[in-house]
Amino acid sequence: MKKMSLLFLLILAVMACEDKPQADIILSGGTIYDGANGEPFIGDLVILGDSIVFTGSAEENNWTASEIIDVSGYTVAPGFIDPHTHADRHLRDISQRANLQYLFQGVTTIFIGSDGRGPIKMKDSLDRYRQRGIGTNIAAFIGHQSIREALLGPEDRAPTEEELEVMKAMVAQGMEEGALGLSAGLYYFPSFFAETQEVIELAKVVAEYGGIYDVHMRDESTYNIGLLNAVRETIEIAEKANIHANIAHVKALGVDVWGQSDEIIRIVDSARTAGLSISADQYPYNASSTGLSAALVPRWVRANDREWTRKFNNPLLMPRIKEEMAENLRKRGGDSSILLSLRGGGPLIDIRGKTLKEVSEEWETEPLDAAVEIFKKGGSSIVSFNMQESDIRNLMAQPWVMTSSDGGEGHPRLYGSFPRKIRKYVLEDKAISLKDMIHRSTGFSATTLNIPARGFLKPGYKADVVVFKPEEVKDNATFESPAELSEGMEYVIVNGQIAISEGEFTGVVAGKVVTNPELMKKN
Repeated sequence: MKKMSLLFLLILAVMACEDKPQADIILSGGTIYDGANGEPFIGDLVILGDSIVFTGSAEENNWTASEIIDVSGYTVAPGFIDPHTHADRHLRDISQRANLQYLFQGVTTIFIGSDGRGPIKMKDSLDRYRQRGIGTNIAAFIGHQSIREALLGPEDRAPTEEELEVMKAMVAQGMEEGALGLSAGLYYFPSFFAETQEVIELAKVVAEYGGIYDVHMRDESTYNIGLLNAVRETIEIAEKANIHANIAHVKALGVDVWGQSDEIIRIVDSARTAGLSISADQYPYNASSTGLSAALVPRWVRANDREWTRKFNNPLLMPRIKEEMAENLRKRGGDSSILLSLRGGGPLIDIRGKTLKEVSEEWETEPLDAAVEIFKKGGSSIVSFNMQESDIRNLMAQPWVMTSSDGGEGHPRLYGSFPRKIRKYVLEDKAISLKDMIHRSTGFSATTLNIPARGFLKPGYKADVVVFKPEEVKDNATFESPAELSEGMEYVIVNGQIAISEGEFTGVVAGKVVTNPELMKKN
């Protein structure tokens, strides 16, 4: 009888174990921000495979796991989503595939193809990431600039009807192969030759698939149509194409437009009240980054000419060129506000980290003559200090503004945008709450960008998770030393796999290519 009782108890114990749900990871006791902008709560997050299966009390619901991590006192949030990067530049190098610049910021999903530079052969591009692997998830835009340049080159004209049909077909193919929308860089060559109607027609194609339109606007200052008119153009495209429009890296760039953030907000709020779908993203720095030629060279110099630098040898054209370059330099705050960051190497390696003023003094020449010499030798990227803090904070406070990095080499935003926003603007300046910062870096971004099953800590969503203490988060990248990894992300989980553990990279490369099957066919 005693033996029977022991056997019965053993059977009951086995049955109890079998009834207890088994997971892979439990993050226990953290303060959970689920991405939906509600109030945080203390609880457990349960992960099975690549997905979240439970939030709440794991013990009360009999969950167990092969790995239980005590995160009491830590913030647990969805992995951050960056809607605007230029990571495709460094990801060309397979040694960079872990994408540590973003993982150490807590970013688990990035967008590439920004500013109209998205790949034309979308499937081929995305397949390369699938085959090589990547540390973060990656999503892509099809690029207006890439398409226009492929068909029209440097020509300053509208496409013919036949050419426009080809462009529309290329956009459609990109959407069917996995793009989440169309990006444009109407400020940049050669896209600045495109008329508004051309963009509307291409955006209409994207709208048929349910995608979005993302734009580096035609003007963020007073270079051509003006900042506020560029906002209005974006809204016009959204209205006439019946599409969601996102203003990339929204800002008031340069002395002529400082203080115009209030008017930007008024225009966007009015459009949203009228029923249009408009958003923006923003990086938390007072300096932008672009090419020196994009900042200074007049448009007409580059029109219809792939060898445009030869115009600098024409004594009849140079007075006009230099006059217009001088005006463009003034708008950006002068030669001391232009820091030469110089992607790569080449003959101008010695100018990296110096201002245009410093280079001109070393070369014993005028700043514009130094700029022309730089163009002739291949050009340079720049960091341009051109924004006011009051405008940055004003735009950051808006519920329709997401967090982004616009990350590219030579600017600390590639390594530090999300931690900087937490450190400076949440904790120090109190310009935005931690709850809002998380929401507009996760759930709001996922919803706005049509990313399925990410951006929220809810059952059924992918397990992209960050764990951190806000007061320990630090952006180490500076303008003097822009390539320093951030710190303070205790755990970063990508698709259910731990990529950063106790602040250290584990070697796990678990990112996926993010597409939206519902957008890959016409609605």
